[in-house]
Amino acid sequence: MNYETLQELGEQELERQETIEHRIFCCTSTACLSSGSGATLNALKVLVDNGNSDETEAEIFQTGCMGLCSRGPLVRVDSKEKPDCFYQDVTPDVANEIFSRHVPSARNSSPDFEIDLSKHVLPQDIPFFTQQVKVVLNQVGQIDPENLKDYLAHGGYAALAHVLENMTPEQVCAEIERSGLRGRGGAGFPTGLKWKYVHLEKAEKKFVVVNGDEGDPGAYMDRTIMEYNPHRVLEGMMIAAYAVGAQYGYFYVRGEYPIAVDRIRLAIRDARRRKILGKSVMGTEFKFNADLRIGAGAFVCGEETALMHSIEGKRGSPRMRPPYPSTHGLWGFPTVINNVETLANVTSIINNGADWYADIGTEMSKGTKVFALTGQLKNTGLIEVPLGISLREIVYEIGAGVPDGRKFKAAQTGGPSGGCISDEFLDSPVDYESLNKLGSIMGSGGLVIIDDSINMPEFARFFMDFCVDESCGKCVPCRVGTVQIRSLLDKIIAGEGTKGDLEKMEKLCMMVKRTSLCGLGQSAPNPVLSTLKYFTHEYEELLAKDNGNEEA
Repeated sequence: MNYETLQELGEQELERQETIEHRIFCCTSTACLSSGSGATLNALKVLVDNGNSDETEAEIFQTGCMGLCSRGPLVRVDSKEKPDCFYQDVTPDVANEIFSRHVPSARNSSPDFEIDLSKHVLPQDIPFFTQQVKVVLNQVGQIDPENLKDYLAHGGYAALAHVLENMTPEQVCAEIERSGLRGRGGAGFPTGLKWKYVHLEKAEKKFVVVNGDEGDPGAYMDRTIMEYNPHRVLEGMMIAAYAVGAQYGYFYVRGEYPIAVDRIRLAIRDARRRKILGKSVMGTEFKFNADLRIGAGAFVCGEETALMHSIEGKRGSPRMRPPYPSTHGLWGFPTVINNVETLANVTSIINNGADWYADIGTEMSKGTKVFALTGQLKNTGLIEVPLGISLREIVYEIGAGVPDGRKFKAAQTGGPSGGCISDEFLDSPVDYESLNKLGSIMGSGGLVIIDDSINMPEFARFFMDFCVDESCGKCVPCRVGTVQIRSLLDKIIAGEGTKGDLEKMEKLCMMVKRTSLCGLGQSAPNPVLSTLKYFTHEYEELLAKDNGNEEA
């Protein structure tokens, strides 16, 4: 099936949807489902099925994450008479009221009691929405993630068709490199350069791997992207495959992400049926197929060499580099590995041009970044902001500040591999270089906000507990060093530590950073080192208070 035929399918779906008077979108991301949106969606479907509207009057659509997760379940009503009405905290009763208010034929069958919908209206002019710049998330709340025709109706696979018809692999690599796109999995390596390395390799086989093994506590960016728009990630994967000369690829997704797994599997199946995947992609000479591998929940498998071992059916543990995957990847063949968010940027870059993308962000950190904004804030959820935005804007404008009269204390970026940024750096830009200077990292995009009720040594121990549990044990610095760091933290928190223990812990952290085999061990001490740097007094107060002597 060529792209023209696919376009026709998309146009037919768009024309069909335009005949519907009221399109009602219900968020079915993991966050909203945990708040009860499954019951909300069923209630809306029952209203349509019970004959309260005809085929063209109203239709219910499931969508991915709409962003403001703390206000879920979220519903959007797009009516011809009044487009884009957003509602928050939508229970089945509220859904019934929304339906009866918007759909004329349902008004005679509305419940005897009335719900004050004004309490459930979600304004779109609040900073949470207006301060964002959406590239990856530009179709949130608009498409059904399980409907290929809907994706085609919104321009899906146009970028892939353009690449196959009008660009050479070398040109694709150059375009991505010129855009300044860097790996969104945490390391920030230039994506176009990585593709070029694999493209230049001469080999019988090459592979593309989508890293969806997001494991940071509080992080759910990649999961949500796969849930909301799986075909977008698949399309980015296929463009990468064309650029590097790969004919096969794998999605590697955590087993704890069942909705993402199901939707990626469905996207692959539907793409095969429509000849988007296969021996002749869209009727061209390009051959590519994709498959899904489900991870067992090991945090270390987010590291690329451990991930490849897991795909190969081996124990998920890292190996020394070099050689790098670009020369010796899956089964010894050149392999390009990109995380979900990285590949979700690709279609927008191809459709809008490298210069358009490079104009967003900073000189060294181009584009946008998706963050899971969590912790002690009034507004929490999934956000996409231009790199270089200040931490203050995220906390006090998008996040609407710290609730309950508490004060901002720190922001943890990069999960267990990152560090804490204190309030004195609230005006620092959020980009790769600035975060590194502050002793933290971008990571995959977890952003946890901490108020002044949190004890920082205990906060550091929480992340060290995680790293101890997730260490694969292959190298001594990580296997033994993280345990010893945690033991010293326990001793200090219990009031039994000395200044010598603080010095010993800092030296041990630096040793583990310098000598561990992979990124897990190399970054595991970051939460301890950053809290020691910016909150030294909290450690010292524990020593002075509990030991009761000057030497302590």
